[in-house]
Amino acid sequence: MIPESGDRIRDSAVESVRGLFLRTDNYYGCAEAALVALQERYGFENASDSSPAMALNGGIAYSGGTCGAILGAAMAVGRLAEERICDHGEAKSVARQLLQRLMADFETQFGAQNCSDLIDYDIAKPSEHAAFIESGTWRETCMSQIEFSAGWLWRLADVDVWDEVVETLDR
Repeated sequence: MIPESGDRIRDSAVESVRGLFLRTDNYYGCAEAALVALQERYGFENASDSSPAMALNGGIAYSGGTCGAILGAAMAVGRLAEERICDHGEAKSVARQLLQRLMADFETQFGAQNCSDLIDYDIAKPSEHAAFIESGTWRETCMSQIEFSAGWLWRLADVDVWDEVVETLDR
């Protein structure tokens, strides 16, 4: 697990993802909001580019698979690992292990990792997607999952925290 963060750090993560996901124009989906928030936090060039995550919302193209909040966060932490670890194979190992921990904690927190199990809608069906949007579920349920995923990885921007966490991994 990532070391506990203080209220200021946690509030910063929540503010960032909320600002992206709850925009009035609904520009960013769950995967995109997690990706962009973390890319901005990690100081990546073109951090607002959400295009790699566009099709990951709703568990990959609304399929109901792995929650987009996890998927977007995975993309950001993969970039961070690649930037901080010269050996590509080692970077992949670190990114995978970090995501395995996130996924385990996510499932403990929410009871599932798949979008379809988390929201109880088949959003691939236009009528159910409309009902999902109308219900406001995305504003509470999905928002809390994005906050959790991005918040869980937020402190990795700090190189000292990164080093501390990476030391606990099997390498």
